[in-house]
Amino acid sequence: MYHQIEINQAPVLTLWAAVVAERLGFDWEEALTLGRAVAGLNAYSKGKALGLFEPTPEAVREKREQLRRQKGAFSIDLLNRKVPAVHTEAGIRALQKDQQTNPISVTGYLERAFGDAFDDTRGAMTVLACAHEPHELAAAGYRLYEEFRPAIPSGVRGWGAKGCLDLDQIQAMAEDVRQRKARSHKHRNGQEER
Repeated sequence: MYHQIEINQAPVLTLWAAVVAERLGFDWEEALTLGRAVAGLNAYSKGKALGLFEPTPEAVREKREQLRRQKGAFSIDLLNRKVPAVHTEAGIRALQKDQQTNPISVTGYLERAFGDAFDDTRGAMTVLACAHEPHELAAAGYRLYEEFRPAIPSGVRGWGAKGCLDLDQIQAMAEDVRQRKARSHKHRNGQEER
């Protein structure tokens, strides 16, 4: 098993958002597209804040919104982002630049980014997601990501930089949740017996 991986934050956020979406009830292919969109929205927001991207002109934003409405788009809240999505014959698909995200391309992206550590990373993240009830995870998902994401330099120097993702830390976070819930359950049962 891989314990630490040198990787940048975008694929980590993509995979975590997909794991969270799956825990919230989306199938894996739907979740992959949502995860990719969350990471894209995050990168755009960060790039804009760093001055790397020009803000989208109002006329372009309005045109995109009009196209999304024509396609029957709706928003899904995931990790503090409103992800535009549409219903398709294959299920829900996130939209990026008004195009449906392809789950096969997202899988390829993640497998290239994580290499042989993909399954171990997905497994560790799934354990952490499943340690939380879905409503808890929906509220705390981004905060959890901030706790385990790879540390990178701040500002422009950190753009695209790699950091260390520690799978042991992710598993320890899951274990902490389980122990806290066990103590709470034991405490409640002790009070009920009195």
